[in-house]
Amino acid sequence: MGQRIGIVGGGIVGVALARALAARGDDVTLLEKEARLAQHQTGHNSGVVHAGLYYAPGSLKARLCRAGRAALLRYAEERDIPCRVLGKLVVATAERELPALAELERRGTENGLQGLRAIGPDEMREIEPHVRGVRALHVPETASIDFAHVTRELARDVTERGGELRLGAEVTDAKALDAGRVVVCAGASAARLARAELRGVPFRGDFFVLSERAAALVRGHVYPVPDPRFPFLGVHFSRRVDDQVWAGPNAVPVLGRRLASPEMVRLARRYWRTGAGELWRAASLRASARRMRRYLPELRPSDLRRGTSGIRAQVVDRAGNLVDDFVFAREEHVLHVLNAPSPAATASLAIAAHVVDRLG
Repeated sequence: MGQRIGIVGGGIVGVALARALAARGDDVTLLEKEARLAQHQTGHNSGVVHAGLYYAPGSLKARLCRAGRAALLRYAEERDIPCRVLGKLVVATAERELPALAELERRGTENGLQGLRAIGPDEMREIEPHVRGVRALHVPETASIDFAHVTRELARDVTERGGELRLGAEVTDAKALDAGRVVVCAGASAARLARAELRGVPFRGDFFVLSERAAALVRGHVYPVPDPRFPFLGVHFSRRVDDQVWAGPNAVPVLGRRLASPEMVRLARRYWRTGAGELWRAASLRASARRMRRYLPELRPSDLRRGTSGIRAQVVDRAGNLVDDFVFAREEHVLHVLNAPSPAATASLAIAAHVVDRLG
């Protein structure tokens, strides 16, 4: 007979974990405060299946992203879940971005990406005719999927294997749950529930939906070279499984008491110029379009309409540094998934296997 395990959080990571535990015979109950699964990060993202380009070789993000991508694509094929391997370009628009692009190529090569290569403007135009830049990385393994759809299929597996899903069940104290072991996969609420040394800071990510005219300008995925100081990938263009093209997300700290914490004060002092730019582009459609035209010159402000917004949970340490890797912490009989931002959705099946191993 298996263990009695409670899981807090009905995003893709929590549901994938519930499925893995139910499959090995544990008595699993998942509790989600919303009335439906996948209502936060899982259901409000660009639907990109990452290949593992960005992450430090040997890190949990690098290892679990690669393993999770392979597992996710197998699962999608088994369940007939639409998934499109469209590839992406990471585009440098200025010479000063080339060292960072070369570092991404090094990381991607070491992480085992297949078909990764640096290309010049002529080859860029063959792949994405309307995109402009001085150099790019072509990442052919990048794909699109509906992560909320995946989560619903995983949930069906949970119930078919005897697990229980309790929706509309908010948890304020994970230690008080009637279970031998508890795993908290609560996104933006994870650090609060853990009473952790690390501080959880929610960032809002806003998306735009491109007009039909502008969507025709993008074949797959187009990304900027990210700022290496931040664990965010920058505003990008993504063709989704329904053929809509989204642009986003930005990264705007959610206003509230958390911004008054010492960690956030240190972070704000260090990066106030970057934060001010994010806030301005969040408020101004024209400013957003101006930034996007660096990669897609034919884009017009009239091509953008505001789409969905999501909250990304990001952990900040006591020194005010954004924590880049996945973070897990144990507190008595409770295991907390403290930091699981992108590529957590891609890596969800591998994260579940990792947590199962930690639980023993």
